[in-house]
Parts: sequence; structure tokens; C-alpha cells
Amino acid sequence: MLGSCDVVAFVPTVQPEKARVFYETVLGLRFDSSDHYAMMFEANGVRLRIARVEKFTPDPFTILGWLVPDIDTAIRDLVKRGVRFERYGIFKQDELGVCTFLSGEKVAWFKDPDGNTLSLTQSEHM
Repeated sequence: MLGSCDVVAFVPTVQPEKARVFYETVLGLRFDSSDHYAMMFEANGVRLRIARVEKFTPDPFTILGWLVPDIDTAIRDLVKRGVRFERYGIFKQDELGVCTFLSGEKVAWFKDPDGNTLSLTQSEHM
């Protein structure tokens, strides 16, 4: 039923000013609009709603991610923009923070200003 409908992704923020700078300037998403409740961005055809909330605790898992054609280049570009990639003791990660899974997928994680975990994925199946 919803397979032909557009997707809207949601991310919470308690720091809307910092979130706008991060998603618009650092990640390069197109800012669309803002109201008392949320900011809307366009992310390559997907609407991203950064919802203003009074308080929340970030989840320990990834809530939003991007498929990229070259993860090493994407990481280097984001690092130049001030993004710090996460290191986890449970995965073997290379010098850039990339974990290569048995499937061949390569994944790296980073956080937004509110501590939400975001990811980059390079897949042979893209």
C-alpha cells in the first residue's frame, strides 16, 4: 500500500540551531522550511523532518544513514567539515573508522549535535 508513497524520515533535536547548521552546512542537505515544531530538509528525494523536542536520550543505535558510492572519500570530506567518526570496541574498524562486514558492506558511524547516531554505508549491492 505505501510502496509507491514518498518517505519522510524523522530525527529529534533539543538544539535546533545547531541541528540546522549540521544538517544544512556540514552534511549539505537542502533546508526547506521551519516552524515551531520542526525543520524540513530535502535529502536526495527523501524529506527529513528534524523535530524539536523538549528532551530525549539518544538511542545507542543508528537512526539515519546514507548509501555512498565511496565511503573513504565521504569520510574524508566530512572530517574536513568537523565530523568525528565513532570507534566501537565490538567491531574491527580501519584507520578511518570503517567496519567491513562479511557481506562486503562497509559502514562508518558518526553523531549529530544531539548525539543521534548516523551512518554511511558503501555496498556492493547498490
